[in-house]
Amino acid sequence: MKANVGGSIILLLFMLSCGLVPVPPGVTPIPVTDTVVPPVTTTPSPTSGDGPMVANCPMFPANNFWNTPVDTLPTHPMSDAWIDSIGRDQGFHMDFGSGEWDGGPIGIPFNAVAGSTVQKEAFDFYYPDESDPGPYPIPSRPSIEYGSDHHLLTVDLDTCTLYEIYDVNLDERSGGSGAIWDLTSNALRPETWTSADAAGLPILPGLVRYEEIAAREIRHALRFTAEDTAGYIWPARHLTSDAQDGIPPMGARFRLKADFDISGFPPELQVILQAMKTYGIVLADNGSNWYVSGTPETYWNNDMLHQLDVLTGNDFEAVDTSLMMIDVNSGEAK
Repeated sequence: MKANVGGSIILLLFMLSCGLVPVPPGVTPIPVTDTVVPPVTTTPSPTSGDGPMVANCPMFPANNFWNTPVDTLPTHPMSDAWIDSIGRDQGFHMDFGSGEWDGGPIGIPFNAVAGSTVQKEAFDFYYPDESDPGPYPIPSRPSIEYGSDHHLLTVDLDTCTLYEIYDVNLDERSGGSGAIWDLTSNALRPETWTSADAAGLPILPGLVRYEEIAAREIRHALRFTAEDTAGYIWPARHLTSDAQDGIPPMGARFRLKADFDISGFPPELQVILQAMKTYGIVLADNGSNWYVSGTPETYWNNDMLHQLDVLTGNDFEAVDTSLMMIDVNSGEAK
């Protein structure tokens, strides 16, 4: 059943605060700090100076690349070519939602745990030379991406450490690659290293999370995919094919054009659209063109999310993020 997002926000947060929403064993729910949360009925709140959070942990520092606005940056000189490559007339797709598609949840889930209470395991990776050896905390019943990439994302709330594994196989304790991130740091992967994502970037900070809609503000860029990529630019660290003129590199960042009118969309969707204007979207992996990533949640309204299918590449422009860079080996941005 599809939930009515607008009418369920207060109920959702009340149920979470009272422990009425079932949570899989080993997963810590996001705590609710306010007993009353305004319904999403107005334009998204102005951007604040604080970065996004997951429970008590920052989702990287507020001055991290993911969390820095790009609405005032100049357009990248390759903007038109990159958008043509991905698809100027091709529609967007929110690759997350409620219920199931093709037999599994829609989106990339994550697990939030108290690391001191969870068993940690070593993994055998296909790409050990570009993976962090771990060990990695594994909840007793972890939420794993149902799609082909089988990502396993876990936040240790004791240490504010993010663990991400690509193509995880828990039976064999194996995976494609693994990356461990200090959420209080702007450190990047070693140059040319992959992560659990092809761009060598973390996945979780780019996901649309339902609690952000309830809070009426997304304070970070969003992750998206494209079929063809070539090379990489800061802060990405890894490529899947050599650089080529006209093909967007991993790490390329786009924003919804400032003159795109979002006022006719439901308030819930205005939150996402405003984030696309203010923070933009980051090319992080190979996949379907203009697919934007988020977490699977019972409370998403799939019909409402499909209203964003009207977005096309022509509504976006690439931005020159080189002006944000302080150090090529750091995710800190100015």
